[in-house]
Amino acid sequence: MADPRIDFWLALNSDPATDPFPGMAEAGLFAPEPSYAAIAATKAELVERTGLLGIGGAWGGRQLVYRHFVQGFGTAEQQRDLAGQGLSVAISEPNVGAHPKLLTTKATAEGDTVRIDGEKAWVSNGPSADAIIVFAIVAEDAGRKRYGAFLVPKDTPGLAFKDMPGFHALRPSRHCGLTLAGCVVPKSAQLGPDGSAYERMALPFRDTEDAVGTVPLLGAFRFLLPRLGLGRAAADEEALSLGGIVALVAVFAEASHAVVASLDAGRLNHTNAALVGLRVLATDIVGRIRSHIAQFGLEPDEATETMLSDIGAVLGIARGPRQARQARLASGLFSRKDT
Repeated sequence: MADPRIDFWLALNSDPATDPFPGMAEAGLFAPEPSYAAIAATKAELVERTGLLGIGGAWGGRQLVYRHFVQGFGTAEQQRDLAGQGLSVAISEPNVGAHPKLLTTKATAEGDTVRIDGEKAWVSNGPSADAIIVFAIVAEDAGRKRYGAFLVPKDTPGLAFKDMPGFHALRPSRHCGLTLAGCVVPKSAQLGPDGSAYERMALPFRDTEDAVGTVPLLGAFRFLLPRLGLGRAAADEEALSLGGIVALVAVFAEASHAVVASLDAGRLNHTNAALVGLRVLATDIVGRIRSHIAQFGLEPDEATETMLSDIGAVLGIARGPRQARQARLASGLFSRKDT
């Protein structure tokens, strides 16, 4: 069943491909979703109905940051005050990514306040955020950096936004860099644990993003299928090829919903292999779609090419760490001892 909020939003927003956010508050799309499954389902419908993965990503990013970081680790007051606000998270830094040994942004306690200094990169939804959750070093213990997470409002003195050139996929989602030069926030702006924020908050967020992000890919595949000739008369070979793609998308649907259900049930650690498998399957489906287009002389329109390009961009994000995880699955097979 179609989400009426999306109908309302589309009636209000004349150009969602340029800026998806106008009209979303009025349509009720900024209210916190009740579960990760609800976030995933709405992301998928946004993608299927607009033909743009970036719209689902931009909306879903707001929802995920609130649910994971604020509902997961915030105080009751923080949860109340931040509900429906535009939030982004800043972990990565220029040239070093998100590796905890290499990050340098620091938070220094000064009485009842905290001073934050450093630079951040690739802050998704940063340009439209009301506040940024900034990860910063709060201490070092035997050479190991300890992290805290701090809510920094967009109008904080010393906080500056800058463009992040070089990434043009997944429009209209937007990213930015940040510089923090003596940004002072109250100690009450700290979110979650002191000293263990990276381990407890940042690391699990990657799996949360991956799990919820599988279902919007389903929306992308459902957008593409009718453009491959679904429902029209086709030669046996063409129908066989298309039927295989439809079947694999059905498998992808079942598995992706199961992974998100495990996230809501608190069992995501047991689905890491499934997360890897879904990305392998998505890559295979994209390959089959491209082969189908080439083999049967189809002429894809701009929307099809954009969607295929954006799927490729999504599958390429953090490719190195994900390939390492995939390789560890193989190593685990041969490291098991007979009992």
